[in-house]
Amino acid sequence: MSLNQALDALLGSSTEKGAIPGVIATVADRNGVIYEGSAGVRATGGSTPMTMDTFVWFASMTKAVTAAAAMQLVEQGQLDLDAPAARVLPELASVQVRSGWDANGAAILRPPKGDVTLRNLLTHTSGFAYEIYNADTDRELAQAGKPNVISGSRATMDRALVRDPGTAWEYSIGIDWAGRMVEAASGLRLRDYMAKHIFAPLGMSDVTFQASAEQLARASAMHARLPDGSLITIPFGIPADADFDMGGHALAGQLPHYLRFCRAILNGGTLDGNRILAATTVELMGQNHIGDIEIGAFKTAMPQLSNDCHLHPGIDLKWGLSFILNVQATPEGRAPGTMAWAGLPNAYYWIDRKTGVTVVIATQIMPFWDAPVRAMCDRFERIVYDHLG
Repeated sequence: MSLNQALDALLGSSTEKGAIPGVIATVADRNGVIYEGSAGVRATGGSTPMTMDTFVWFASMTKAVTAAAAMQLVEQGQLDLDAPAARVLPELASVQVRSGWDANGAAILRPPKGDVTLRNLLTHTSGFAYEIYNADTDRELAQAGKPNVISGSRATMDRALVRDPGTAWEYSIGIDWAGRMVEAASGLRLRDYMAKHIFAPLGMSDVTFQASAEQLARASAMHARLPDGSLITIPFGIPADADFDMGGHALAGQLPHYLRFCRAILNGGTLDGNRILAATTVELMGQNHIGDIEIGAFKTAMPQLSNDCHLHPGIDLKWGLSFILNVQATPEGRAPGTMAWAGLPNAYYWIDRKTGVTVVIATQIMPFWDAPVRAMCDRFERIVYDHLG
């Protein structure tokens, strides 16, 4: 059975009984795209098929694109990985660490023992946290009447650190701050910077922070998995009136266009003769930037958005400049040092530069780390590596 036949059969069997309403998947090696496939429907119970041009929310797959934008400016000397980020964004100079709560339930705050840097922001060692996985941050926002991070509100960015910069890994809004650094250094709104310096050279015309009516007409519904395992469609969308372009999670688009970004990283920063990053920069982004700091299991504080998850049990995990890195080979086949991450609606990608393959696969189901989707993704990965030998 060919690679295409095996992957088509997997996607078809995964969607035919409705446990996964629809899925899109793409695979490329250094020579080009070697697989594109879709199966199922855009909305559970519906009849409109999931197709390769279906518009989907990338969520935290946005982070790698924002990191690439920031690293372009590092290459140009307009940003510095290790200078205080407050030199670019003065509001970061006043950020405080929340060390606990007093008897009246008010936050106890103190100055941080060090400056937040761009490297911290890109590696989730800034001390910021996501409310999705940190109950105290969720409590802080609720007490202050501030919306959650998906709102696109500037107010949600005004939150305390939960740790001193550089001392621990905590999944966070750091790359949203990095996106704001790109805006401050370039003088462009993030959408305009990416359109000019990443999307245009890579041919990613169907990726955006602000969906058009035509794109929304092609969009998959968002789904929620209920406790009994059934699915419902839910209203969802990045607010059209967001205060700013959140570089941590707000991109959406067509999956084959996101693959073009992954192919550029796979090929050392270039695609079809257009270079977006130096090869040495891509190499730097794929190195461990957190030293001995460990990344463990994720404990959810918002089960409607994410399940508890451990990305690679038994595998040591490190963090590059926006990518998770597996120190050892995974049972499914990824080589050590593969650059990867994911998006909240069970969208996943990895870039295996040693083997020379990149994969992007997406559904539109929450909460994150959905068991049926994960089972499909693990099988997908094994099939890819089996066929690569």
